[in-house]
Amino acid sequence: MPRRHIRVTGAPEAPLRAALTALRTELDIPESYPADALAEAERAAKAPVLPSYDATDIPLFTIDPPTSTDLDQAMHISRQGTGYRVRYAIADVAAFVVPGSALDVETHRRVTTLYFPDEHVPLHPPVLSEGAASLLPGETRPAALWTIDLDADGRTLAVDVRRALVRSRARLDYAHVQKQIDEKTAEEPLALLKEVGEARERLEVERGGISLNVPEQEIVERDHTYELSYRAPLPADGWNAQISLLTGMAAADLMLAHGTGVLRTLPAAPDGAVGRLRRTAHALHVDWPHHVSYAQLIRSLDPHRPNHAAFLQECTTLLRGAGYTVFRNGALPPITTHAAVAAPYAHCTAPLRRLADRYASEICLAAAADTSPPDWVLAALDTLPHEMSDGTRRAGAVERACVDIVEAALLKDRVGEIFDAVVVDVEDRQPTIGTVQLESPAVIGRIEGEHLPLGERLRVRLTRADPGAGAKVRFAPA
Repeated sequence: MPRRHIRVTGAPEAPLRAALTALRTELDIPESYPADALAEAERAAKAPVLPSYDATDIPLFTIDPPTSTDLDQAMHISRQGTGYRVRYAIADVAAFVVPGSALDVETHRRVTTLYFPDEHVPLHPPVLSEGAASLLPGETRPAALWTIDLDADGRTLAVDVRRALVRSRARLDYAHVQKQIDEKTAEEPLALLKEVGEARERLEVERGGISLNVPEQEIVERDHTYELSYRAPLPADGWNAQISLLTGMAAADLMLAHGTGVLRTLPAAPDGAVGRLRRTAHALHVDWPHHVSYAQLIRSLDPHRPNHAAFLQECTTLLRGAGYTVFRNGALPPITTHAAVAAPYAHCTAPLRRLADRYASEICLAAAADTSPPDWVLAALDTLPHEMSDGTRRAGAVERACVDIVEAALLKDRVGEIFDAVVVDVEDRQPTIGTVQLESPAVIGRIEGEHLPLGERLRVRLTRADPGAGAKVRFAPA
């Protein structure tokens, strides 16, 4: 599910660069791989374990941001009777990483790829994640190849997954895909992405699921100051995400049917979180009548509107209770669903960037072949949720700290100015401390003062905005 995306365009000024560098040191973010792990990666890149099944005749393509090189997924869609056949290739990381090796140990230490506004810290060495294991165009790669047959309404009819050699034919980006589909110049496999994506979106509405089309928050450096903007996702972003969701749901169903797996689960959001989100909507002038459900509201928003874009960013707070749930030997857990997906769901489509996906892929491959998962997978299941929880927490800490740093940089020359805001949260034990959401720019910050009117508008003065030490934005009632 989406997280808050933030990046800085242009050359970040020295204080911002220094703050991001200090953050990586403070959070003990690994900058380089141990020599033995890197040597193993380089050897594996030259001699991966290759499958016997050759599926290089399938003209797969990838859809990613233009600068991406760590390509986890490639797809092909065709008509199958009155329905569709989706072929979805997922990078086979297990073909390169030996269980228990120095490289494996290091990936368990890192858990996820971490994204900073100025760079990313990869889960796997770039020789693999951006090279030998990445589904780059024109290159033969080992993959877990999913075949999912759908009926005319997009409902799943049959699922298979097996190891295969694949070769992507093209690396596409969202704008290029959208342009071809809109102009009706796309070849059938790409044109069908819209048909299948829209069919799956209709089914999502039917089951009560929610996809957050979270805009990318962009901080643009101009003349030694920063401006805040948002890049709204295109419809093609959503259609592409539906293929990933389709595969994650198919993976969860396979696991549940065979009694062993690792699910991505999320309970329903607590009332307090929804209440806070309603106050944020009020702050951003987003009309949310009490008779309108959260799901209905989300679908009515226009991410091209700055206030709607900012609100969608804050909606990701309802995803913070998500976790990894392991089960085995047919003993199903109490919760098997993901509240936002409104169905069982598993992370399995991003193994280059997320540790759990390598294990989920192995479990699904075994289930499809009606065999037991490898011993190394079973041995890791008990500790995997804890590792993923720690890694997800660290990724969340990085995300929050980066937002704090960049917002402080955005406001650093406006200390003393007065802004319109709404109090969206007040601490129970310290009612003089709370959180305000600014109307413009759409910044969230801490406020300290007497009589903070929860859910009400007030004028606030910016008292601190330092992208350096602490990197916090602070306000006081004006």
